[in-house]
Amino acid sequence: MGNQVGRLSDHEAYVAFNLMDKVGSVKVAGLVAAAGSVAAAFEAYPHKVARSGGELDLEREFSLAKRYGVEIVTPADAAYPPKLLEQPSHPLALYIKGDAGVLSSPSVAIVGTRRATAYGLDQSFKIARGLAEDGWTVVSGLALGIDAESHCGALDAGGRTVGVIGSGLDEFYPEENRALAREIVEKGGVVVSEFPFGRPPDMNTFPQRNHTVAALAVGVVAIEAPLKSGTLITTSCAADMGRVVMAVPGRVDSRSSAGCLSLVRDGARLVRSAADVEEELSPLVAAPVRRPPKATCGSSPAPAPRYSVEEALVMREVDAEGVHMDVLVRRTGLPAEKVNALCMSLRLKGRVRFFPGNRVALPREA
Repeated sequence: MGNQVGRLSDHEAYVAFNLMDKVGSVKVAGLVAAAGSVAAAFEAYPHKVARSGGELDLEREFSLAKRYGVEIVTPADAAYPPKLLEQPSHPLALYIKGDAGVLSSPSVAIVGTRRATAYGLDQSFKIARGLAEDGWTVVSGLALGIDAESHCGALDAGGRTVGVIGSGLDEFYPEENRALAREIVEKGGVVVSEFPFGRPPDMNTFPQRNHTVAALAVGVVAIEAPLKSGTLITTSCAADMGRVVMAVPGRVDSRSSAGCLSLVRDGARLVRSAADVEEELSPLVAAPVRRPPKATCGSSPAPAPRYSVEEALVMREVDAEGVHMDVLVRRTGLPAEKVNALCMSLRLKGRVRFFPGNRVALPREA
């Protein structure tokens, strides 16, 4: 087994079980009840085969973790989030990039469609920013649309955010949010996966990811979701766990709002702002430590932004309504790859924001 010698520790046994197919925490709990410990359960388990069908290779897994700067945390470790342990079905291992302690902080999940409207993007950004300003950690799935804007809103407030992805950390998806994931970690947040290295995203990984998003939070806020969407999987998981389910209302004739309106009809708490969310959650958890306010009016005026020549070419064409990336390529005369890289850089600097349909727009007014 990957040149492993001797009996494994409980930590190693959890990681080994996590490399297998169709072995989860409920099954492991039954094995432990019979064997006495996770290590003993693994030693007695007859089918030590990796999900790929080959040999389990723990040495390789821990070697990759070291190479990528990833911490692997299991239920045998003190750093494993207590909120996850409350659930019978919890990840056997967490692959963590960033400060593992953030996963145990008071958290709110914000989830929604990848095909968000401008309204949905604005609401997710503002609510996440307001929650982060008041010390809450914002959890989401690092997908395009609502998820990404929620992460960006938390970062804009100088707060912490957790991105839970539906693949191995080395199989990052979606590629468009790789730079955002890097920024989350650099600014004190966490990117986390329950899947081992080499696991690509598939139809099974995303529902598992949604379950973990719900479990990490005290409550879940849905912002724009069609009637059939991963968002409603997350809110269903949250309801089953006894988490507070909240939804932001939208237009009654909007497909993007149909899921949220259905949630409100079925008893979810209607929220319009970060203050509404905090009012719902305050009886359930001690208020988090409020983060220092950002510099505002009365402070020294912010210096005018400086742009490179190529950035200036892009910014000259961008407006508040949003310009399609293809139009920017045509108007600037720059290669498509260069325009995409410039727009990602400008987004991280807060100079532009992304809209659905591959459009780029000026940032919100202060």
